[in-house]
Amino acid sequence: MSLVFATGIFWAGVTHAAVETYTIDNAHSSISFSVRHFFSPVPGNFSDFEGTILYDPENPANNSAEVVINVRSVDTNSAKRDGHLLSGDFFNADTHPTMTFKSSRWESTGENKFKVTGDLAILETTKSVVLDVTLMGSGEVGSPAKPKFISGWTAATSLKRTDFGIDYGPTTIIGEDVLIEITVEAIRQ
Repeated sequence: MSLVFATGIFWAGVTHAAVETYTIDNAHSSISFSVRHFFSPVPGNFSDFEGTILYDPENPANNSAEVVINVRSVDTNSAKRDGHLLSGDFFNADTHPTMTFKSSRWESTGENKFKVTGDLAILETTKSVVLDVTLMGSGEVGSPAKPKFISGWTAATSLKRTDFGIDYGPTTIIGEDVLIEITVEAIRQ
């Protein structure tokens, strides 16, 4: 009887890695995109966004990510083009000021690599997209008096803008495919 009780205490004391909560550090992260105009890719980015990553080092099924992007933060290095992108021809920012992404599934594809499936909402359309995600690393940084624990991530995907109701202009002039690249530095809470 005492052996069973002692074994029970031992197992109760074993801890499993907990899910870690990270907040995206906007100042050290980026969401960029590229769309073909005639024959050349035109780059742009969104500078105002916030999000959270839940990361379980032992079980990717417990991972999740959510991001909200302020559409008005679009920057393509052309004020005229940015204004047009905010109009009803594209993002309709007065009615739809944000885009959102919420993951629904993380699948490990190798060491620190994942296929992340989630719902991307743009305008009035929500579609499932898959991102190729890499955990670049994590660790404690900062001074001993004020340490913080961070993680670094990259993600990439492509989507068709017309799938989200952004169908302004012929696709021979404005490409249909949008390439998206994301870099994230996130702070553990």
